Amino acid sequence: MLFEAVKLALQAVKRNPLRSFLTVLGIVIGVGAVIAMVTIGNGTTAKVTADLAKLGSNVLFVSPGQSGPGRASADAKAFNIRDVDAMKTQLAGVKAVAPMGTKSVTVVHGTESRNVSVTGTDNDYFITQDWALKSGRTFLDGEIRSGRAACIIGETVRDKLFGATDPLGRNIRVSKVSCEVIGVLVPKGQSSFGTDQDDIVVMPLRTFQRRLAGNTDIGRVIVSAKDGVATEKVQGDIEWMLRERRNIGPGKEDDFSVRDMKQIADTMAGTTAMLTALLGAVAAVSLLVGGIGIMNIMLVSVTERTREIGIRLAIGALERQVLAQFLVEASVLSLFGGIAGILLGLGLALAATRALQVPFAVDGQIILVAFAFSALVGVVFGYFPARRAARLDPIEALRHE
Repeated sequence: MLFEAVKLALQAVKRNPLRSFLTVLGIVIGVGAVIAMVTIGNGTTAKVTADLAKLGSNVLFVSPGQSGPGRASADAKAFNIRDVDAMKTQLAGVKAVAPMGTKSVTVVHGTESRNVSVTGTDNDYFITQDWALKSGRTFLDGEIRSGRAACIIGETVRDKLFGATDPLGRNIRVSKVSCEVIGVLVPKGQSSFGTDQDDIVVMPLRTFQRRLAGNTDIGRVIVSAKDGVATEKVQGDIEWMLRERRNIGPGKEDDFSVRDMKQIADTMAGTTAMLTALLGAVAAVSLLVGGIGIMNIMLVSVTERTREIGIRLAIGALERQVLAQFLVEASVLSLFGGIAGILLGLGLALAATRALQVPFAVDGQIILVAFAFSALVGVVFGYFPARRAARLDPIEALRHE
């Protein structure tokens, strides 16, 4: 009986191909949107996780001030070099401690110029950021102590200012400071937030403070724990030390923050996963719209085929056979839409992930769920028209013109 029902359903679909196409269009769009959104969201989550992993799972970011209502704000006292020296000499289990100051300035070489982010730091910065040199060298101890104007540039700065010319040993003007290029960093590309990580100039902290910032403040400290040392322990040691150095009494709130990279990674992954689920849920609403379209067309089909239904009932067809016929027809339409929607969704996701440069992370489970849901939509929304067809009075149906 099922085979006959499927055969009749396929004949009904072929009889009105344009109407059948328009009927399943809502299902196609719904399934395609769900799969595309979830796949793109999964790819974005994977990209964010991978980018954060490049910074290492054993990295902590120490900043003055805390954000949030009722919290100590960013106008809290900045760190100084003595705080950094204390972290380097007194904290156990620490591999590197990098002080940082940043400022956006104009960098000029010859006739070329661009606005870049300048970072003042020391050689520990390259350890904490796991950033190697493509060419040249890092800062000498004398350069760090004396504040000599030496700088290491990112690949984007090198390309824009020097082109094919070797920049090593040449001078660039950083704001009003003439700075010798001593190294070029290995390219890192764009971050998860869309910023170019290679559009950077790094110089000794003391040079940055004296000649660009005009103060001795340190805006952030990056701490890298040794392998095998729990970042939770290092975080606790840093908090204890800074509370003591900043004279924060018992019961008082910290005027600084220490953030663990693992916590940041978990938060970012959770946020993108939640957004993916939200987008998938919004896209799933179109599946309901597609289901309503199927019900509407099936009701029209029942009306058009009233006489045919009456003849079947008159010659001995059972109500359940008529019910099965129209249920199968609605399910066939819905399943066709589900298959087409899967192909559309994967195609859109592939194009979008390539454009956004994120991984093409296909979730087989969501494909199965979307396909099963499309079949369920056909059954649910096809039941009422099928029930109406099965309960037609054969005498009245035969009279229908």
